[in-house]
Amino acid sequence: MNCAAEENKAQVRAIFASVCQRYDLLNSVLSLLFDRCWRWRAVRLLRDLPSGPVLDLCAGTLPLSLELAKQAEERTVLAVDFCEGMLRAGLRHLPATGLQGRIFPVCGDSEAIPAPDGTFCACTVGFGVRNLSRTKQGLAEIHRVLRPGGRLLILELSRPKNPLVKPIYNCYLHHLLPRIASLCAGHRQAYEYLASSIAAFYEPEELLAMLRETGFSEVRRRQLSLGIVSIYTGNK
Repeated sequence: MNCAAEENKAQVRAIFASVCQRYDLLNSVLSLLFDRCWRWRAVRLLRDLPSGPVLDLCAGTLPLSLELAKQAEERTVLAVDFCEGMLRAGLRHLPATGLQGRIFPVCGDSEAIPAPDGTFCACTVGFGVRNLSRTKQGLAEIHRVLRPGGRLLILELSRPKNPLVKPIYNCYLHHLLPRIASLCAGHRQAYEYLASSIAAFYEPEELLAMLRETGFSEVRRRQLSLGIVSIYTGNK
């Protein structure tokens, strides 16, 4: 057992548990509602896949799971997250959507996915890959549970390279965002972690290389909102 990795998981779990009650509201406010558009754009990239169950890892309060179910009427979603509080917060709103019969939340570890080999036609990870303690282990697990021809879709925050956008974004991310979060919900630490996790995350080329090394083919990155967000895809 990797003690450092387990300790990191415990710390990240505690951070998310502390913000779960107002997580969706804060994300919408802090992203100026762009988070909804990002999820819609990402899920559209799965519309050509054959029918079958989809795995939503790092599902949190279920926003991406809901978008997955909305865009395909027959789609079922297994929503996995290691923070029970986040899943429970999402469950409170699930009955009002009418989608509770197609979304199945499970508290579990994305680096040890509770599913047999070749179960899912697709796997999504919304703003969660940078929270994995062992990224390669998580990607290998995703590859294992995907069917041949299945697709991985990662929606993740990025560091924009545009010289005009970069300084504005960095100022917002490292200074304004934690202050706004602290004023709105008293959770400055959680959003300071967000900023630090983005700063420490892999460069896009590194993550794409990691996907190829894990066995994914046709890997690709698409940029949204001037490079603030990236969509990574790869097929098994």
